[in-house]
Amino acid sequence: MLNATPLCFVNIVANVLICPQEGVQRNVRTGVLLAQSNDPWENLALEELLLERLAPDRAVLYLWQNQHTVVVGRHQNAWRECHLERLAADEGKLARRLSGGGAVYHDLGNLNFTFLVPRKDYDLQRQLRVILNAVKAVGIEAEFSGRNDILAQGRKFSGNAFYHGRHASFHHGTILIDVDLTVLAKYLNVPTQKMSSKGVASVQSRVVNLRELVPALSLMAMREAMVGSFLAAYGGQGECLDIKQLKDTDEFGTLYAKYSSWDWRIGKSPKFDVTYEARFPWGGVELGLLVSGGTVSEAKIYSDAMEAHLIEPMAESLVGSPFERAHLAKRLLALSATLAAPLIAELAEWLRNEVLE
Repeated sequence: MLNATPLCFVNIVANVLICPQEGVQRNVRTGVLLAQSNDPWENLALEELLLERLAPDRAVLYLWQNQHTVVVGRHQNAWRECHLERLAADEGKLARRLSGGGAVYHDLGNLNFTFLVPRKDYDLQRQLRVILNAVKAVGIEAEFSGRNDILAQGRKFSGNAFYHGRHASFHHGTILIDVDLTVLAKYLNVPTQKMSSKGVASVQSRVVNLRELVPALSLMAMREAMVGSFLAAYGGQGECLDIKQLKDTDEFGTLYAKYSSWDWRIGKSPKFDVTYEARFPWGGVELGLLVSGGTVSEAKIYSDAMEAHLIEPMAESLVGSPFERAHLAKRLLALSATLAAPLIAELAEWLRNEVLE
C-alpha cells in the first residue's frame, strides 16, 4: 500500500524539458514525491506547499492517497454536494481542494496524482500522456474525454482538475483502482440534472475500477507505472531523499490549519434573498444574491466549473449592481470582455434572456 512506502523525493539534475510555449529546450530537475499520510488535509497542505516552493527549473510528480474522504471543488457548496452528517457519522472526512471541478470520493483503493511544473512549462497534453502511457503499461487502453475525464472501455476511472498559482501550476486527479463504488451514492449528492445530461442512471454506472479490467492490478504496480511514465516523459532516473523537513515548517502548519478548518472546508451558507441555478456544458452554477434597497449587497457563486479562478471575480462584479437581470448581465459581460472568458458571457446571456423564477 502507498502509505507503507517511505516518503521519497527523486532529484535529477540537468534533464531536458521541452518548453511548449517557447519551443525550446532547457535544463530541469525532475522529482517524484510519495506521500506517507492518508490524511486529506495533510496531503492537500503538502500539495500547496510544493506548489509555492517549486523552483523554476523543477518538474514534480506527487502521488498520494486519502482514506474515506469526500473532496469538493474550490467553489462548490459542500452542503449540497455531500451528505455531511452521514459522512461524519461514518468517521469520514470532508476536504476542499484549490482547483475547480466536482466532488469526488477517495478511499485507499484510489491513487491520487499531482503534476507540478512552472507555469511556462504547463502542458496538459504532455501530462495526460503520462497517465495514458502508465495505464497502457499495465494493460489498459484509455482516452481523455470531455472537460476532465479519462475513460477505459467508455467508463471513467480518472477525474482531473487544474490550478495555476503565481509562478507554478498543477494538474491533479484520481486513478480508481479498487475503490468501493457502492458508497458513492451514500456520500455524494449528484444533481439529477447533471446525471440526466450524461444519459445514465447512477454514478456507479459511469465509472470503473481498473482492477475490474485487470484483476491482478495492484496499487504498487500502478504507482510504479506512473513514476516510470513520468520519468520517461520528463527524463531522469532518480534518487530518494527524505523531505520530512517540509512538514516541520511553520508554513506547512499554517496550510494544514487552513485545510482542516471549518471555514475552508464548509464555510457559511447564508440565506440568500434570490437564488438562480443553471447547468452549462462547462459546469453547473448556483448564484445567490442578497438584495438591499433594490441593490445587490452580497453575491455568492457555487460552481463545479474547471475555471475556478473566474468564480470569485464574477460574484464580486455583481455587488452594487441594481437588482435587474439586464444590469446583472451587463456587469458580467464587462467582466467577460476584460478577462476574455466566454463562459462568463454565456452566463450573462442566460441571465439576460432566461425567465428566472
